[in-house]
Amino acid sequence: MTGATGRVALVTGASSGIGAATARLLAARGMRVVVNYLSSSEAAEEVVADIAAAGGQAMALQADVREVAAVRRMVERVTAVWDGVDVLVHNALIPYAVAPFWDMTWEELGGKLEAEMHAAFTVTKALLPGMTERRWGRIVYLGTGLSRRPREGMIALGTAKAALEQFARYLALELGPHGITVNVVAPGPVEDTRMAADVLDDALRQRQVAATPLGRLARPADVAQAVAFYADEGNAFMTGTTAAVDGGLSMH
Repeated sequence: MTGATGRVALVTGASSGIGAATARLLAARGMRVVVNYLSSSEAAEEVVADIAAAGGQAMALQADVREVAAVRRMVERVTAVWDGVDVLVHNALIPYAVAPFWDMTWEELGGKLEAEMHAAFTVTKALLPGMTERRWGRIVYLGTGLSRRPREGMIALGTAKAALEQFARYLALELGPHGITVNVVAPGPVEDTRMAADVLDDALRQRQVAATPLGRLARPADVAQAVAFYADEGNAFMTGTTAAVDGGLSMH
């Protein structure tokens, strides 16, 4: 990663899955990494220990990214130790209902929309002053292929992440003049994640694999590579884009 040494990256929801893989990769490429978590302190500290063992720098910080005060405290802590955050990877998975529209309540659909956008809004707002002052920043949101390729029962997640994608485009427009890029990484089904465990039974998994030109599902490390590309200091002229990490599934 070009010139990454010294940059500070905050990865939300980084105690496992895509977030943990991203934290490890960014640290391996020279960034100091904040491993944010909600409740899995032991897993988060394990990610920090792995990074330290590999010669990197990381700290684990607990915060519910839907809560303004908690996010403010987290950012203040990072700023006190490392003088701010240069890269935001917003990966935290907000809980959602898996159900068809017929069986869904407004609280389930509207609640997911509100929580998804509130979290993105809150953590982005907290970090923008520092990025704007430095006139440099990378913001990467984790979306989903379900925003553009619907699947039964996933209307709450797909709709909320579609809103997040459009939010990212508007931010890209506003923040470009300040030297800040905003992009989205949209995975297809990903092995070894909580989402996959929740929604992929064996039959559906096999159908997804059969429909994927590269012949397998994504792994957390595959998604982390795309995030790291967007976070790279050398990647200065891509903003407002969405990268599909799905082995070619979205071509259909």
